[in-house]
Amino acid sequence: MKKSELFFSFILVPLDFLILILAGVSAYYIRFSNFATDLRPVVFNLPFGEYFKAVLVVAFLWVLIFAFSSLYSFNRRRLSQEIYRIFLACSAGFALVAILIFFQRELFDSRFIVLIAWFLSILYISFYRAIIHWIQKLLYASGIGVKNIILVGSSKTGDNLIRDFFSDKYSGFKVTKRVRDFSLDTSKELSEFIKEFNKNNESKKERIDEIIQTDPNLSKVETLRLYDFANEHHIIFRYVADLLEVKVLRTEVSEMAGVPVVEVKRTTLDGWGRIVKRIFDVFVSSIIIILFSPIIILTIILIKIDSSGPIFFSKRDDGSPVFRVGQGGKLFKYFKFRSMLPGMDSMRYNELMDKNLRKDGPMVKIADDPRITRVGKFIRRWSIDELPELFLVFMGRMSLVGPRPHLPEEVAKYEQHHKKTLTVKPGITGLAQVSGRSDLLFEEEVKLDVYYIENWSLLLDLSILFRTPLAIIKNRKAE
Repeated sequence: MKKSELFFSFILVPLDFLILILAGVSAYYIRFSNFATDLRPVVFNLPFGEYFKAVLVVAFLWVLIFAFSSLYSFNRRRLSQEIYRIFLACSAGFALVAILIFFQRELFDSRFIVLIAWFLSILYISFYRAIIHWIQKLLYASGIGVKNIILVGSSKTGDNLIRDFFSDKYSGFKVTKRVRDFSLDTSKELSEFIKEFNKNNESKKERIDEIIQTDPNLSKVETLRLYDFANEHHIIFRYVADLLEVKVLRTEVSEMAGVPVVEVKRTTLDGWGRIVKRIFDVFVSSIIIILFSPIIILTIILIKIDSSGPIFFSKRDDGSPVFRVGQGGKLFKYFKFRSMLPGMDSMRYNELMDKNLRKDGPMVKIADDPRITRVGKFIRRWSIDELPELFLVFMGRMSLVGPRPHLPEEVAKYEQHHKKTLTVKPGITGLAQVSGRSDLLFEEEVKLDVYYIENWSLLLDLSILFRTPLAIIKNRKAE
């Protein structure tokens, strides 16, 4: 998801709310203008203060209607399609106001104001949304927010897309590469291309965004391989709309250069889900940090009293920073409370520790770890050592809920289907943690994490957070 798309979609909600208020206020002053009163004298008393309060309530309800009408989706639509949706949404809002007037007549004493407000709402919102579309197109022409795509297939549809995207600088799409099939050799070729492209454009924060299958005649094996390839590289996968036999989880149909294409949704955490989750993370993490600040301060004191060394585990034994793998496979600097004796981190790969290692996956899990300090054993048992991760959540590197962050050397051993857990930000807690924590086999953890990614909702996040304290109380076989 491009940052420009997130920005424009984010500002639409407050702008819509303000524009709806402006439409309501404009309708009020038009009704009390000399022109209107000359045509039809005012025979009712409607103080502006009371009217404005009602407008605030109605504007809020209309924004909800807009949301249900998909006016805040991240799907790129034609302006005509957007205006049509605006008309339907405003008409639904008008019907809602009519129902309110029917049951509570004193809410509005003038049907004229309601009609004018409905008309102005459509006019104002359509006008400013047209300006937004125009600004976005100008940004596309300047190369801002343009999606870099790869086309797969030798069909005429692919030829048309290349021609249209090349000739239309306002399309917002740029074809970076096209391949005719998706054999194993092609897969390796594209992997190298994506890696090189992302590396060369890292300074511009550009990367391959989407891969589109334009040929419905690709074999099922190639299609499924392409779908897995997109998941592995955290790229949005789309295909032409007449490809019906492919098994997908969530789809959304859109139009690109007159061609209907279907996007396979990797997670509901795209678009507004991502924005809502981020706001939720910042709000809740800040509250938890304040509430747990006495425990955090006490832990710092106990770590210093118990053993010499740093308070936080943030550096390897050789002095290099500790990294974890985050969303999209990107590394981020990681820290938590130190629970081991200094200089003991590298011992996790010591042959003497092999008998304590879990063998069910790439994770390094050590039972009865001899490296842990007395305080470390306690803070690990109650997950206090992970409290500093709240600051990583606040900074945006992690989320409150999500798959646990793993070491780069562990992720390097992932099988292809494991990499889907890197689709979202890692979390302090997650579905796997409240369903068995470290007692689960790695494959079971992956299945739970993938289920969470594909079925995310704010309600699910709340459920996991409320179940986390109970999961902490239960004993674990390994830390």
